[in-house]
Amino acid sequence: MDDAAYGLWPLVVLSTLLFIAFAAGFFRPKTKRDWRAMGAYSAFLVALFTEMYGIPLTVYLLGSWLGSRFPLLKNTHAGGHLWNDLTGWSGDPHLSPFHLAGYVAIGTGFWLIAAAWRRLHEAVQHDHLATTGPYAWVRHPQYDGFLLVMIGFLLQWPTIPTLIMFPILVYVYARLARSEEREVAAHFGEQWTAYAERDSRVLAEAAPPAVRRPPGSTRGPHRPAARR
Repeated sequence: MDDAAYGLWPLVVLSTLLFIAFAAGFFRPKTKRDWRAMGAYSAFLVALFTEMYGIPLTVYLLGSWLGSRFPLLKNTHAGGHLWNDLTGWSGDPHLSPFHLAGYVAIGTGFWLIAAAWRRLHEAVQHDHLATTGPYAWVRHPQYDGFLLVMIGFLLQWPTIPTLIMFPILVYVYARLARSEEREVAAHFGEQWTAYAERDSRVLAEAAPPAVRRPPGSTRGPHRPAARR
């Protein structure tokens, strides 16, 4: 190992738990579907931080293949910022356009999750469809927030496992979104249809309208009121 920044397994565990707890505090998972969403996000973080502070598997694999063409691609912590290396950025990797854009995406993602939860909570209290705040722009702001956080990390520290995982997680979240939309449509009917006609889907494909059953319902685990 060329860099003491790797092999720090306690830091892998600490970083993973910190970001999981941070997201869970905003997302407030309650149902099995919520926990599946959190589980997908958590798996991404495990893969990410394992390579960031544990073992640079991606750098090892690419180094033997691209090392002669990209001399910056080394088994060091700085070498893990692959976009910088592959584009020839020679400054501080934490100040590169990729890294700064990653901060914006991560911050926006967490903000979206938190802002959407407040609107969702208000809708749950009054048994209304959440249509204000982030829900005025997209149908599933909390799922979109998770994806923004992942995109931010990919801009900062792309790895082969996380690049493979990301499209799979997009598919998983899209399926969860469509499932919620079907529930919401069954409960709110025309109100949902009118909302769906003017609001962006982002994750869900063209499919029958849908709804979410938020906490506190007497009709199953959730009373339809909003989407994640």
